[in-house]
Amino acid sequence: MAIVSIQNLKVDFGGKVLFENVSFDVNQGDFVGLIGANGTGKTTLFKVIRGEIEPTEGGAFISKTTKIGYLEQHACQGSVRTVYDEALSIFEPLMKIERELEEIAVSIDAHIGNTDDLIERQNRLHEQFQEQEGLTYKSRTRAALIGLGFSENDFTLTCDKLSGGQRSKLSMCKLLLSGSDVLLLDEPTNHLDIAGTEWLEDFLSTFRGTVIVISHDRYFLDRVTNKTVELSHGRCHSSKGNYSVYLKLKEERLESERRQYENQIEEIKRIEGIIEQQRSFARERNFITAESKRKMLEKKKAELVVPEPPLSKMRMKFTPACETGNDVLTVSGLSKSFGSKRLFSDAAMQVFKNERVFMLGTNGCGKTTLLRILTRQQSADAGSFAFGANVKTGYFDQSLETLHDEKTVIDEIWDEHRSFNETTVRSYLALFLFRGDDVFKNVGTLSGGEKAKLCLLKLMLSGSNVLLLDEPTNHLDIPSREVLEAALADFDGTIICISHDRYFINKLSTKIYRMTENGFDKFDGDYNDYAEAVLSQAKEKPKKTETKVNLYKLRKERDSEMNKLKGKIKRLEAQIDRLDVEISEFNEILSSPETAANYEKIIEYTNKLDEATENQLVLMDEWETCNSRLNELSEMEV
Repeated sequence: MAIVSIQNLKVDFGGKVLFENVSFDVNQGDFVGLIGANGTGKTTLFKVIRGEIEPTEGGAFISKTTKIGYLEQHACQGSVRTVYDEALSIFEPLMKIERELEEIAVSIDAHIGNTDDLIERQNRLHEQFQEQEGLTYKSRTRAALIGLGFSENDFTLTCDKLSGGQRSKLSMCKLLLSGSDVLLLDEPTNHLDIAGTEWLEDFLSTFRGTVIVISHDRYFLDRVTNKTVELSHGRCHSSKGNYSVYLKLKEERLESERRQYENQIEEIKRIEGIIEQQRSFARERNFITAESKRKMLEKKKAELVVPEPPLSKMRMKFTPACETGNDVLTVSGLSKSFGSKRLFSDAAMQVFKNERVFMLGTNGCGKTTLLRILTRQQSADAGSFAFGANVKTGYFDQSLETLHDEKTVIDEIWDEHRSFNETTVRSYLALFLFRGDDVFKNVGTLSGGEKAKLCLLKLMLSGSNVLLLDEPTNHLDIPSREVLEAALADFDGTIICISHDRYFINKLSTKIYRMTENGFDKFDGDYNDYAEAVLSQAKEKPKKTETKVNLYKLRKERDSEMNKLKGKIKRLEAQIDRLDVEISEFNEILSSPETAANYEKIIEYTNKLDEATENQLVLMDEWETCNSRLNELSEMEV
C-alpha cells in the first residue's frame, strides 16, 4: 500500500518547467534513492512532499496516518541553541504542556483563579503528558545523543560551534526522537567522514519505517536503497533495486528505446518510399494507396518516441607538462599538533610514479593539514618531506578558496593564462559547461558545483604531474563525478587524494594510507580491500608473547569478577522490579478520583513518579553495562 503517492506532478517557475508528468509510489518499508544531476528538482520535489511548495499540476498525496521527518542539507545551520536544547526542541509540544502544568501548580498554590477548573485542566494535561511519554523524553534525548557519539561535555556546545558532521548527527538525533514514519534525507552524508557515513548506514538498516534519500554518494545508495527514482530531462524513471541495479536497467531501457526509434525511422522511410512510388504511377488507384499510406505515415510519426538525449557533461583531460622520476614523494617522521591536540606524529609514507594514493581517517585527524603542509601553506612541527625530480604539483582545495569571488568566470582563467586568446579561453570553459553569458558571471554568484568545476579546469590547465586533491567530488553530482573519475583514471601522473567517496576510491585507488595520531598505516588496493583488511585486523587475536603469564591467576581474577557481576545484576534486577511496582502504584494513585480532587497529592505523587522513573532508567543503564562486561568476560580466553 502506497503511503506516499506522487501523481502527475508538474512544477514550473516563471514559465520554465522544472519537471512534469512525474508519478511514482512509495510503499511502507521502501528505501528510495532519488537521483539526478544538480538542478533537476530533487530538493524541490521534497518541498512539494512536505507541503512547502504548491505544484503547478498534480500533487503529492500522503497517508493520513503517516508522519514525515525531514533531514535537510544544512542541518541546524544558524541555530545558537545548545546541542541538548536543539535536540529537546523536537519535544516542544511536550515542553509546552510541562510549562503549563508548572504554571497551574503555581496558580493553585497561590489560590489564583478557579481551583476546581485548574485541577480539572491539570488532570487532563497530566494524562496527555503521560500518554505522550512525557515522563521520559529528557532521558531518551540524553541517551540518543550519547548513542550518536556526543559526550556530556558536548551538550552545552552551541550549534554554531559544531562541525558539519556534528550538525548532521544532531539533526539525525532529532529525527530519531521524532517518531517519524517516513524520513526525507537530503544529502545526509555531506560533511560526514566514512565512519559517520557507516554509522548512518547502520542506523538506517535498523529503521523500520520508510526512507526517501537524495544523494550523490553511490556507495551509500548501493548499501541503503531498494528502489531508485531518477529525475532527468524534466521527467522521472523508477525501478526496483539500488543504484547499481538501476544503472544496468537504465542502460537496457535506453538501448531498447534506441533500437525501437531506429526501427520506427526505418519504417517511416519505407512508407515514404511507397508513397513516392505510388504517386509516380499517376493513376487513380495509386493516388488512393498513396493517401492511405500518408495517413499511416502521420500516425507513425505521431507515435515516434525520440530517445532521451545524453546529458551535457564536462569534458576534461589532465595532461602532465613533463614526467616525474620514479620516486615522487618521501615523508619521514612528520608530526603536527594544534595546541594540546595532536593530529599525527612520526608519520611516514612513500609515493611512487603513477600511483593513486588515498588518505583516509576520521574528521579532524589532519588530512587537509597534511596536504597544506605538502603545498607549504603550513609547516610541520617535526619531520620532513621531499618531492622527487621534475615534480610539478597541482592542488584542489575543498574550500575552493583559490577562486576570486569578485572576478568573472572568464577572467578567473584568463588572468592565469594571458597567452590565450578569448576564443581559446571560452573553448576551455565550454568543456566545463560554462557557455554563452555564463562566462561573464561573477565567481561569487556560482553554485558550489560550478565553483568546483572552475577549480578543476584551472587544475587541468596547470600541466601538473602530481595532483593533490582534497575532497574533489564534494560539490559534484553523479554525472560530473563519473567524468572526473574517467579523467583521473587516464591521467599519466600521480595522485594523492583525500576523499570520503568510497565509490570514487574503489574506481581509482592503488594504495591507501590510514591516518592516526600515531602515524600512517599503509594498505594496498582499493576501498573494499582496505575495509576487508581492517575487519581482518579487528578479528585477529593478539599474538602470543614469550612473556609467561600465570593463567591460573588470570582465570581466578576473571571468575571472581564474573561472580561479583552476577550478584550485582541480581540486585539491580530486584531494584528495577521494586521500582516497577512503585511506578504502577503511583500511577494508580494519580488516576484515582480521590487524588484528582487533591492538587497537593497530585504534585506529591507526580514528583515521586518522576523520581522513581528516573532512578529506574539509571539502574537499567547500569544493568546493561554489567551484562555487557559479563559477556566480554565469558568470551575471554585465558
